[in-house]
Amino acid sequence: MSQEKNRELENAKASWERSTLARVVSKFPERQSSFRTDSGIEMERVFTPVELGDWDYLTKLGFPGEYPFTRGVQPTMYRGRLWTMRQYAGFGTAEETNKRFRFLLEQGQTGLSVAFDLPTQMGYDSDHPLAEGEVGRVGVAVDSLEDMELIFQGIPLDKVSTSMTINAPAAILLAMYQVVGEKQGTRPEKLEGTVQNDILKEYVARGTYIFPPGPSMRLVTDVFEYCSKAIPNWNTISVSGYHIREAGATAAQELAFTLANGIAYVEAAMKRGLDVDAFAGRLSFFFACQINFLEEIAKFRAARRLWARIMKERFGAKNPRSWMLRFHTQTAGSSLTAQQPFVNIVRTAIEALAAVLGGTQSLHTNSWDEALSLPTEESVKIALRTQQVIAYETGVADTVDPLGGSYCVERLTDELEALAEDYIRKIDDLGGAVSAIESGFMQREIQESAYRYQKAVEKKERIIVGVNAFTEKEEPPREILRLDPAVAESQLKRLRALRTRRDGTAVARALKEIERAAKGNENLIPPIIEAVKAYATIGEICDVLREVFGTYHPTVVF
Repeated sequence: MSQEKNRELENAKASWERSTLARVVSKFPERQSSFRTDSGIEMERVFTPVELGDWDYLTKLGFPGEYPFTRGVQPTMYRGRLWTMRQYAGFGTAEETNKRFRFLLEQGQTGLSVAFDLPTQMGYDSDHPLAEGEVGRVGVAVDSLEDMELIFQGIPLDKVSTSMTINAPAAILLAMYQVVGEKQGTRPEKLEGTVQNDILKEYVARGTYIFPPGPSMRLVTDVFEYCSKAIPNWNTISVSGYHIREAGATAAQELAFTLANGIAYVEAAMKRGLDVDAFAGRLSFFFACQINFLEEIAKFRAARRLWARIMKERFGAKNPRSWMLRFHTQTAGSSLTAQQPFVNIVRTAIEALAAVLGGTQSLHTNSWDEALSLPTEESVKIALRTQQVIAYETGVADTVDPLGGSYCVERLTDELEALAEDYIRKIDDLGGAVSAIESGFMQREIQESAYRYQKAVEKKERIIVGVNAFTEKEEPPREILRLDPAVAESQLKRLRALRTRRDGTAVARALKEIERAAKGNENLIPPIIEAVKAYATIGEICDVLREVFGTYHPTVVF
């Protein structure tokens, strides 16, 4: 817009404020003195081109499928192919999880996403003393290749894409998945999916770490290197902002800390000697979608644009695929309420729509009862149907980036990008993401944001329907999923039987080989695969690595 046209618009807006607006506001004051997003961005009463300033379409937006990818990573987006409907599932035994996966696939789900129990995430076998009371509770228990074989029994791995939410022992679970595929007759190069493999966010927000940062980053880059040669269609990491956001971060912090962690992974891989264009195209990301509808849409658009610039300008990537930020989204678990839980269906639908309007590549929709328990089949079906209604009935998938050009959305996109860039500069000044984590910087920022949010809820400055407003007396729902207490004993029985019948000599030899490799510099994935084939357990493999690498003890942050 020319300066003359800009002045004309500014004058017209000022005239509107003095006349039309002033008359109404004098009689009917606005609900509050100011309106801000979760990240503190001022929401103007009305956005016009004036608020965008010196805004150039080709620089800021361009076209979908081209740099800077603000409008999407594919030229046709959902007109060509809908996002992957990837419901996160896993609980109890391997058999129960296999049953749930088959149910979801029958209902039209297009990708699998595996939830593992806490002992598995922490690299402990189900019979470890620290596993007591947690076996199969928040995900499926996986002690050995045998469990992984049962999870995917009858599910052809050459026909389905699988995401695994596993971090510290990611290399071990990836090895198990590859071996299961090979036993089914699927070569590694045909496997498609993602392993989360994001250890930095565990130190920041989630806590399921095992080893110190140095060895952990080695394992991450081992996966990068191995997959670039052996499993080329596998996404080697899902850099996760989801857990950062669930811990209390704002949208701007989620965006900044996630990309800062991504920068650290790229730097580690390049330091290993990997060519950036050999691995960057298989990096993926994972974001939360909270309830602040417009800000969330803008966050996803800002993430694509900022990452494209980071990869092109900071790391010198030449392949356009290396510039693309491809991401999975999960609706916000922290927005679900135990009070009036059926209202969670509405929250999830709004969050899912924001993710789609923001251009996600895959999506998990939470079930309404997840504030109370693991979801039932019926609640999972409703969550999946929510995605299907958005895809097939609303029309929002019929055009690319339908909110592109909205003065409000474009201003929010610019603001979030600027806030994230400022955070990334601070993290760079601290020495990068690992140093920022070790000093407690990210943790403190998240804690302060979480505290401000909670205070706003308590003061009713932020309304949560059914929690601090529109409350009512109610009985808790009776139809929730209750796990059979016998799950743990069943898992322990299978583990004992496995240890009795496997070749103990082969297991010991394979574990010794892992120890030798860990003490050196070679890639750990090949010896881990051999141990998995011998039916070594996740706990046995991690114990060897604990002995060599040590364990991580976090800095206490106040």
